[in-house]
Amino acid sequence: MNLSASTTGFWPAAAMIACVVLCSTVGEVLTAAAMKSIGDLDDIRAHSGLKGAIRAVVTCPLFFCGVGFLALAFFSLLFALNHLNLSLVAPASASLTLVTNAIAGKFFLKENVDRRRWTAAVLVCIGVYFLAH
Repeated sequence: MNLSASTTGFWPAAAMIACVVLCSTVGEVLTAAAMKSIGDLDDIRAHSGLKGAIRAVVTCPLFFCGVGFLALAFFSLLFALNHLNLSLVAPASASLTLVTNAIAGKFFLKENVDRRRWTAAVLVCIGVYFLAH
């Protein structure tokens, strides 16, 4: 049975979007951490060839954890699209992922997130609020 957003209710819709956003953010943070731990793939390829670069990626457990969470995010997105309107799910999940990635980048990856990005994150939150109401 395909439910529209109006019959799904606020909390189930919020939970579906939150699942997409959280799985996506965790997957992207783990993948980014894996790539930072591996190092520059161009340097690895220059030293060990293409096989060495591929080996460096496929032997990194963080990379596969990240890919697993990204797969969960994808299937969560499919589930949400089955129950909610595209015009809500796509912008809300994409924009909220931008916000959570900025937060996760700052605190978990120790990235420099400047004032412009924080301002953009706040504006995105305001936009999602208007979209949902």
